[in-house]
Amino acid sequence: MKKRIYKSMLLLALITIFFTSLLITAVIYREFYHQMQQGIRNEANFISYSYNLIGQEVFSVLKEQENTSRITWIAADGTVLFDSKSDAGKMENHSNRPEVAEALAKGYAEAIHLSETLGSQTFYRAVRLDDGTVLRVSATTDSVFKTVLSFIPFLGLITLLVILLTMNIANLLTKKIIYPLNNLDLENPLSNDVYDELAPLLARMAKQNEQIESQVKRLKEKQEEFNAITENIREGIILLNNKGMVLFINKSAAGIFNISSQDVAGKHILTLERSILLQKAFESVMTGHIFEDRFAIAENSYNLLASPVKDDSNVKGVILFIMDVTEKQSAEKMRREFTANVSHELKTPLTSISGYAELMKSGMVQPEDMAEFAGRIYNEARHLINLIDDVIRISRLDEKNVNMPFEEIDLLELAKETAGRLSSLAEQRSIRLSVNGESAYISGVRQILEEMIYNLCDNAIKYNYENGKVDVTVKKDSDNVILTVSDNGFGIPREHQSRVFERFYRIDKSHSRETGGTGLGLSIVKHSAEYHNAKLKLISKPGEGTTIMVIFKAAKKADTADES
Repeated sequence: MKKRIYKSMLLLALITIFFTSLLITAVIYREFYHQMQQGIRNEANFISYSYNLIGQEVFSVLKEQENTSRITWIAADGTVLFDSKSDAGKMENHSNRPEVAEALAKGYAEAIHLSETLGSQTFYRAVRLDDGTVLRVSATTDSVFKTVLSFIPFLGLITLLVILLTMNIANLLTKKIIYPLNNLDLENPLSNDVYDELAPLLARMAKQNEQIESQVKRLKEKQEEFNAITENIREGIILLNNKGMVLFINKSAAGIFNISSQDVAGKHILTLERSILLQKAFESVMTGHIFEDRFAIAENSYNLLASPVKDDSNVKGVILFIMDVTEKQSAEKMRREFTANVSHELKTPLTSISGYAELMKSGMVQPEDMAEFAGRIYNEARHLINLIDDVIRISRLDEKNVNMPFEEIDLLELAKETAGRLSSLAEQRSIRLSVNGESAYISGVRQILEEMIYNLCDNAIKYNYENGKVDVTVKKDSDNVILTVSDNGFGIPREHQSRVFERFYRIDKSHSRETGGTGLGLSIVKHSAEYHNAKLKLISKPGEGTTIMVIFKAAKKADTADES
C-alpha cells in the first residue's frame, strides 16, 4: 500500500509538472505574441503619423537607427521604395503581397507568415499613407514549437529539481498517511482517531471482532468441554485422519500405550504400537466397516472399537475407543471361581445332610443313635446357613449394596461389645481374650464393622493353641485410627499370606471343617475394610502367631472428643 500511494503521488506530480509546463509555455508565448503584435501596430502607427507629418525624411532617420523591426515603404504599384534591412532597388514588386493589397484597399492590414524551414513566423502590419503609398512594419520571432524546444533544457532542469523535491515530499506524505494506518488498534478499532473516511471500515471491523470473539469463545468453551470429557474418562480415545495420522489422543489412551500425547500428535498410528491388530483395525475401518477386537498389553486386557467418520460415502477419519476390561475379566474370573467354590461348599453339607437323612429313612440307624444323627444334620444345616449368610454379606459388599447409613462410631467401645460375644467361645478353648486402647472415632456402618471385628477375633480364637491369647487394641496415630487383632496361635506360612483374604481359601481344610469355618471370614474382613476405605496389614510367623491391623481414617469427632 505504501508503494502504491508513493507511486501514485509521484505520477500525479509528474503529470502535473508536464501539463503545467506546457500551459505556462503556451500562456507565455501567447502573451509574447500579443505584445509583439501590439508593438508592431504601435510602431506602424507612429511611423505613418511621422511620414504624414514630415514626409519621406522619416525613412532617412530610420535608416540611420538600428531597429528590431523591418520597415518597408511600398509605392501604390507595388514598387519597394525603402527597406530598412535590404536594398530597395533589388527587391521584387510587392503588389501581390496580401497585406499590401489589403492595406491599399482598406487602409490597413495584418498578416502572419510561417517559415517551416527556418522554424520562425513573421508578423506584418501594413498601413496606407496619405499619399497612397503603403508602410509595412514586420517582426520575426521563433515559432511556438521552436520556442518550446528552446525552453526544454530549462524545463528539464526545473522538472528534475521538482521531481526530486516531489519524491521527498511524496515519501514524507506517504509515511504520514500510512503511519496512523500501521498503528491501528485492531482489537479496539473504534478507539482509533484516524481519517473520517475509515470510520465505516473501522465500525465493520469492530462488529466483525465482536462476532469473531463470540465465535472463538464458543469454540473455546466447546474445546474445554471436549477436553474435560475426553481427558477425564477412563476409556482411551484416538482420532485419526484418513492417512492414519494421529489428530488427537486423550490422556487415558496415552497412558495405555505409555507415551506422551504431545510426542505422538501428527504421527502414524503404528508409532503407538506396532501391532497387527491396529493395522488391521485401520484398514478395515477405511473400507467403511466397524472393527472390534480385544488385545493385551503386559497384564492388562483392552477392548478395541474402531469406527469410521464418513462424509457422504467417503471415509474422512477414524475414531478408536479403547476400554480397559482387565477388572471386568478379573471380576468374571472371580465370579466363576466364586460360583464354583459356593457350589462345592454348598454341596458338601447338603451331601452330608442327604446321607444322614437317607440312613434314617431306610431304618438303618438304631433308635439310640437317632439323636446323634439328628445332631449331625443340625450342625451341617447350621454350617449351611452360616455359609449362605456369609455369601450374602460378601455379595452385598461387592455390589456396595448395603443401604445402611454411615455414623460416627467409637471403635474401642465397638471392639469391647463384639469381643464380649466371643467370651464364651474363648473360655471353651481356654483362650484369654482382652481389649485395650484409647477411645477413637471413625465414620462407618456399625453392623459391617461389628462383623469385621467378630471375624478377626473368631479366627484368632479358632486358629490358636490351648491356653493361648488374643489381644485387641485400638489406638490413634496422626489422622488414623488403627485396630489391631493379635494372637499367639498357629500363624500363617509366608506362601499363604498373600491369599488368605481370598474367598474360600483355607490353609488347613480339615481344621476349618472341624471349627465350622466357611472360608469367607477374612474375605469379609477385606471387603469390609475396602467399603470403609481402610487399609489391611498382616504380620504372621508360623508357630508364633498372627497380627492383623486395620487402618481407618479418623472422624472429626475424634478431635472434638479429645479437646473436651
